[in-house]
Amino acid sequence: MKKVLCIGQAAYDTTLVLDKYPIENTKIRTDKTVECGGGSAANACCLLAKWGMDSSFAGAVGDDLYGKKIIDEFIDLGINIDNLIVSKMIETAAGYIITNITLGTRTIIVKEKKKDILDDTINNNKYDAIMIDGREAEYAKRVLLNNKDALSVIDAGNYKKSIIELGKYVKYFVCSHDFAQEYTNLTATANNMTSLIKIYDKLVEDFKNNVIITLESSGSFTKYNGEYIIVPSIKVKPVDSTAAGDIYHGALTYFLMNDYDLLKAMKLSNITGALSTLKIGGRYSIPELDEVLNYKEDYVDVI
Repeated sequence: MKKVLCIGQAAYDTTLVLDKYPIENTKIRTDKTVECGGGSAANACCLLAKWGMDSSFAGAVGDDLYGKKIIDEFIDLGINIDNLIVSKMIETAAGYIITNITLGTRTIIVKEKKKDILDDTINNNKYDAIMIDGREAEYAKRVLLNNKDALSVIDAGNYKKSIIELGKYVKYFVCSHDFAQEYTNLTATANNMTSLIKIYDKLVEDFKNNVIITLESSGSFTKYNGEYIIVPSIKVKPVDSTAAGDIYHGALTYFLMNDYDLLKAMKLSNITGALSTLKIGGRYSIPELDEVLNYKEDYVDVI
């Protein structure tokens, strides 16, 4: 079984399920909330474990109730937590999510630690794949340098210094359209191919690796066999888009580490992310692998 290490944030999410976004200074009632673990790298790690990979997580949680719940979820999924630090110096990161099920959108307020914890932690293990989200940057850099032959993926969801510094150490730089726009001051939308090409070329020039730009419901963009392409997503009616990006990155890591062609890996990851929006609660919305592989739509005959 192939070994994968995910490095970054583990959080605990509380989702309030509403049929419309609240108006400020009003009282809103809901009879449904969903609680589960969250965090970019943690969500990806849970998908990889659920899909049968020998998965490990490196990060930090507080010595508190949310931290214990996150650890229990990891243990239930069989995730190795030898490199998960429980620290009295921090509180576990927490996400408070308002989900508008009418539109399938979500608004997230995050309370998180402000510093990395694993700076002095040693991990000399060898992995087949490493997935990072930009947190625990010094630790992630050391692990990447110790695993130069491993598949490595960064979830560049936000424009921040650690993402830019770690970007040159990975084989796949997978960034959100938000990161792409802020980094280049160009528009990253599916209807502006000229701008997407300029962004892609800039990212390749700066980071010198394989670049993928995610475009939410429009799919993802890359260069394949010398041709710039948008790989479209599937059409769904979402109820909650929480963690869809994290789940996409986890799926992409899975398919690439299992030797799928890049185009097939992107198509299947698009399907995975889209299907996740049909359920409420990021961690609970991870599709089964068979559900993804057996999904049928005209544009995606990839199996």
